[in-house]
Amino acid sequence: METKKLKADLAKEKIKKAAAKLMAECENASEVTTRAIAKEAGVQLAMVNYYFGSREELLFCLFQDLSREQFQECPQVYEIIKSECPPKDKLKKIHFYMITMMLDNYVYMQAVLGHVLLHRDLSQGLNSLPFVIEHYKGRKTEQECKLISYEMSSTMQLAVYRHEALKEFCGLNLLDEVGRKKFVDEQIDLFLKD
Repeated sequence: METKKLKADLAKEKIKKAAAKLMAECENASEVTTRAIAKEAGVQLAMVNYYFGSREELLFCLFQDLSREQFQECPQVYEIIKSECPPKDKLKKIHFYMITMMLDNYVYMQAVLGHVLLHRDLSQGLNSLPFVIEHYKGRKTEQECKLISYEMSSTMQLAVYRHEALKEFCGLNLLDEVGRKKFVDEQIDLFLKD
């Protein structure tokens, strides 16, 4: 039994490494197909879906790993979380950092955002929820706070995904640090009324 688990873990790691290599080399996420990942990993095509469920879930797993690494390398995020500033200000700073990270890794966002918005387990990954609850201090129910947190995160993700179209449509330039900060501040103010 131990050997079977070890083989499975090795195969999963080979697949992840192959996908990460292909993502690092590509210009467009659509180039990184399940077939290309399996070929690079030296495994059968069906193994990608067997171990990860889908190409999108595999790439989302890689994006989460990348996010964790970047958070660990950025002590400012932990300083923000531990700071004494109001929860609304914390959310502005954290979302600014997250949008910056998503833009810096845009090829991953191209690959995973549809999956994240449409298929992600909503009980997972609402990192802003504790700050929303703290902001409202009982003036909103937990259900209302969950919805606000979900809407806020989804809006930010969608804005990153469509950043080029938003720039053309309304002059919003998320690639510009000042424009990105203004956007985040305005969105958080809209979602978190005082």
